[in-house]
Amino acid sequence: MGQRFYDTATGAIRDFTPINDGEVSIYYCGATVQGRPHVGHIRSAVVFDILARWLEYAGNKVTLVRNVTDIDDKILSRSAESFATDFVATDDYPAQESWWALAYRFENAFAQAYASLGVRRPTYEPRATGHIPEMIQLIERLMQTGHAYPALDGSADVYFDVKSWSKYGALTHQAVDNMQDAEDAPTRGKKDPRDFTLWKSQQDTDPAGSAWASPWGPGRPGWHIECSAMVTKYLGSHFDIHGGGLDLRFPHHENELAQSTAAGDHFANFWMHNGLVTAEGEKMSKSVGNTVSPEDMLSMARAGAVRYFLGQAHYRSQLDYHPSALQEAQSALERIEAFQLRAAKLFDEPVGTDTVPQDFVTAMEDDLNVPEALAVLHATVRAGNSAMDASDPRAVKQHLQQVNTMVEVLGLDSANDTADDTTSAAHRALEELVEAQIAARAEARQNRDWATADAIRDQLAAAGIIVEDGAEGVSWSITDQNT
Repeated sequence: MGQRFYDTATGAIRDFTPINDGEVSIYYCGATVQGRPHVGHIRSAVVFDILARWLEYAGNKVTLVRNVTDIDDKILSRSAESFATDFVATDDYPAQESWWALAYRFENAFAQAYASLGVRRPTYEPRATGHIPEMIQLIERLMQTGHAYPALDGSADVYFDVKSWSKYGALTHQAVDNMQDAEDAPTRGKKDPRDFTLWKSQQDTDPAGSAWASPWGPGRPGWHIECSAMVTKYLGSHFDIHGGGLDLRFPHHENELAQSTAAGDHFANFWMHNGLVTAEGEKMSKSVGNTVSPEDMLSMARAGAVRYFLGQAHYRSQLDYHPSALQEAQSALERIEAFQLRAAKLFDEPVGTDTVPQDFVTAMEDDLNVPEALAVLHATVRAGNSAMDASDPRAVKQHLQQVNTMVEVLGLDSANDTADDTTSAAHRALEELVEAQIAARAEARQNRDWATADAIRDQLAAAGIIVEDGAEGVSWSITDQNT
């Protein structure tokens, strides 16, 4: 079938062919480092990490770019709060912290969260503050072509003229007259309230070091121009995929597309957007009190289980968090790992990886259908368990190699579960003990000693170990007795 992805711009699933054969260029929007990461940020990172891993498995060289927005109104505002006389310092916002220090500290927090969940570092991770000259050059190109203008109120602001570009609204399929106003600057300097800011003039209240020289006066870039300048610097004026969370589609990505194409760049062939994360069907909100952070999740479950949860739904769908979600993900992951551990013991040397089943390929090629791919993974685990029960080492090896490969493609082997050696040792010890108990139960059942077999099962259940007898053999998982 070949790769096919949903393109937001056309609203359809299209055949994907790289611009350059065997090479794929991807840019997705990273963090505005004004605070700690939330689960939506990390879901997006996991989605595009899986996409890059899959495209590499399919034989492509992938160049992946994820930006860091380290200059922004909210960053300056948070920093200014820390200098306020009535400000109460917290771990997140210490007193007397410069804007650039705040941005760097939260950039590190994002990096730690990415690493914990096995999200690989991108090929390039440019910071906005390192690319001001490129942004100024792009603004100048837009002014030269008549799509940008200096503020009407005499300030150093520069705006994109949305009415000058007939294709404005192409990404979200909106008419300009139906769009909301751009609230990034006072309307007094604009021709149209929907015109968005390309360059912000320096204000008296701005902290030191937050303004750069420009042909229009000192100031800093608007949010949207940052990504357009950075992506073209690293991937060129025409690249394969631009991605990010669904909440970025408008106005951020709409404005990126408009300013880049108005400047003469072809820009992205595909636009891919991942769905949002909700809490029991409701939007996560601090005011409601239903937010769940990556740190919260990592305190409740292993990193591998958190990654499994964040990646298990189709990337375009809404992912709903509920109290038992992480436990369900952990149980699913442990069934995979139990097979890998059990099967690996049959061979003197590591069996490594191989090709994935054709059904897995079909699922991943069909708009990165991870739920279907996970179904294939679990079916292969069941087949592998049956092969062990049937004493068929050749089939066991084949299934183990396929499972290892699928786990690697999905990044389920890359989450940082081994940071605590004590936890790892405990997991190995638990696995040994449970397998011994299951073997003893199997022997009792073979001897028709049903009382002993039931007693072993009850003891395991009391300890939170659920044993399941199926057509493909015996499997076990850990359950949370408090839920």
